[in-house]
Amino acid sequence: MFELKKILGGLLMPLPLLGLLSLILLIFALKHRKLVITLSFLSLATLLLASTPWVANLLIKQNQPTSLAFSINDHPSIDKIVVLGCDINPNPALSANSQLGNCALTRLVEGIRLANIYPQAQLIVSGGGYEKVTNSALMYKTAISLGMNKSRIVQNPNAMDTAQEAAFLASKLVDYNTVLVTSVSHMPRAINLFNAQGITVIPAATDYHNFAAYPWYKQLIPNAKALLVVTQFAHEVLGDTWIKIRRTINPEAL
Repeated sequence: MFELKKILGGLLMPLPLLGLLSLILLIFALKHRKLVITLSFLSLATLLLASTPWVANLLIKQNQPTSLAFSINDHPSIDKIVVLGCDINPNPALSANSQLGNCALTRLVEGIRLANIYPQAQLIVSGGGYEKVTNSALMYKTAISLGMNKSRIVQNPNAMDTAQEAAFLASKLVDYNTVLVTSVSHMPRAINLFNAQGITVIPAATDYHNFAAYPWYKQLIPNAKALLVVTQFAHEVLGDTWIKIRRTINPEAL
C-alpha cells in the first residue's frame, strides 16, 4: 500500500503528469488530430509556465510565512530538536554529507545550528531510505563530522513518511519542548501530523525560496529549480488532500 501511494503520488506531480498526458494525446492525435493537438499544446504550455520563476512565486508566496522560522528570543530553553528526512543519493564511494540531497542538508544545517545554540538539547535525525541507506544514518554521520557529539544524537531510521515519523517519535517527545525542523512548504502538514499524535512542536522552517528576487528578464524563463519548487508545492497539496480523505473515511485516522 505504501509503495502504491508513492507511485501514484509521484505520477501526479507536474512533470510526469503533464509529460505523460502530452505523450498519450500525441499517440491519439492520428484519430482526433485537431482536438488532441490543442490539448497537447495546452499541456506542454502549462508545463513550461509551471517551470517559470514567476508562476512558482505566485504559488508559494502565500505558503512560506517567516512566522514559521525559529525565533531564539521566544524560546529560552529547548529539550529536543527533530530534523525530518528528505532526499538522499546513496553512494558508498561518497562521504555521508555528499549523499544527502540539498533539501536534507538544508534541514540538517538548521538542526545543528539550533543544537549549538541549545547545548543541552537532544538532536533527533529522522527518515528511512533505500538500498540499505537511511536518511537518519546519513544525517547522523554528517552531524558527527561537523562536530556534534554522537551521544546527543538519536536516529529514527524506520519512518518512510511524515505520518510514520510523527507516530514513531511521539512517545519520545511527550512533555518536552520540541523543535521541528523541516522545509517551510512541508511545515503545516508536519505540524498537523505531530499534533494528531498529541505532540505540540515549535516550528523551525527552512528551505525558503524567493523567486521574486530574480531579475525581470529571468522571471518568464523556465528553469529546473522553479519546477522543483512547484513540484514540492504539488506534493504538499496531494499530501494534505490524502490526510483529509483518510480522516473523512475514518475520523479516528491520524
